[in-house]
Amino acid sequence: MQKLGDYKLPQFFNYPPYFTLQPVRDTREKQVQLWKEMIVDYCRTQKIFVIGLEDDFPLFSNPVIQRFLSHEAREVFLSALVSDGRAEWLDKGHRKCLILWHRIQDWAEIVLQFVKDNGLEDSVMTVEEIRSGIESRGTELHGVDRTILMRALKLLENKGKLAIFKGTSADDEGVKFSV
Repeated sequence: MQKLGDYKLPQFFNYPPYFTLQPVRDTREKQVQLWKEMIVDYCRTQKIFVIGLEDDFPLFSNPVIQRFLSHEAREVFLSALVSDGRAEWLDKGHRKCLILWHRIQDWAEIVLQFVKDNGLEDSVMTVEEIRSGIESRGTELHGVDRTILMRALKLLENKGKLAIFKGTSADDEGVKFSV
């Protein structure tokens, strides 16, 4: 089994036709599904949140079989993730894609669980402490993309679970939990 760092690549990754968009509808649907699953799984295990279409993203090529995905194939696979709600384009030109290995609602639940697990009900933290503080080490929140975290926090704010308050800079934006 081929690996990419500590990530075990699926068997299809060594099958050259999967690096070319398949013309037969049923085959292409299977191909797209396999690529979507692999991209999300790889991003989750490697804590990758943004993929650029022009970037040298490790999954977009396989030097062992000397194959790489065309720009069109990359866009098809990422667009399929966007259609599924597992990604969002970050720009109008569709050059950068935010990968949501958890949907925003799921990230919000992870934040609530983090608050409960750490006894942070009715306490205040900065957004940066949630992303990179001692309490978040070893959790999925540690190193989370700021855009994703802010969207999850805003969702919780709309539900009355917390209040976000502005600091003098983005680094000291605060959150008051009221779980």
